[in-house]
Amino acid sequence: MLRFMPVGDSMTIGSAGEHTWRYRMWQHLRDTYGGPFALVGPRETLYDKAAGAPTSYEYADPDFPRAHLAGWGEGWQHMAPLIAEAVRSCRADVLLVSLGLIDLGFYTNADQTAENVHRFVAEARSANPRIRMAVLPVIPNVRATTDAPFAAQVTRFNELLAKTVADLDEPRSPLLLASPPPSYDINLDTYDGTHPNASGEHRIAAAFADAMHQGWDLGEPYEG
Repeated sequence: MLRFMPVGDSMTIGSAGEHTWRYRMWQHLRDTYGGPFALVGPRETLYDKAAGAPTSYEYADPDFPRAHLAGWGEGWQHMAPLIAEAVRSCRADVLLVSLGLIDLGFYTNADQTAENVHRFVAEARSANPRIRMAVLPVIPNVRATTDAPFAAQVTRFNELLAKTVADLDEPRSPLLLASPPPSYDINLDTYDGTHPNASGEHRIAAAFADAMHQGWDLGEPYEG
């Protein structure tokens, strides 16, 4: 069985009432992947905005494997110390990682964030030397449209991320840089300029699915 672990921030954990892109990915793999698989991770909840905490199980459709390692307000620097134990305990084979926006917005600059990517990869490999990782760059968001220094940091980080993925890629533990979702429009694919709505969820899932199909010949192109 191939075990996929979604790793991310608020766009990955989602909030009460949402499907999440994790659900869209599960649907895609269920319909197109030729072998047994599971979504794994040490967490299952959504973020409850009213409570201000990740305590909700109110998925739009709760009937799917909801496990993940994602957190509202968490980034590369938060996940790097957690990933080894999560990979080890959940026996993850493939990490689907969408991080960076929260780091650049609140915690670290582009170069510091890239250093945390290095740490994350090393920690994941310490738990599973054959772990595979598909990584999504920071995708369009509303802050980048009005905050020029922040937008420059996003551009810089995405360039560093591409170099880091290329430098750290190795045959026994491949790294794959997913392309940003094509035609991703913050006015159409998010509900607040950052967090994905239903169409945004499909686009993020498609970015991972298409990258794995093209890069690893895993699964099929995304339809949905």
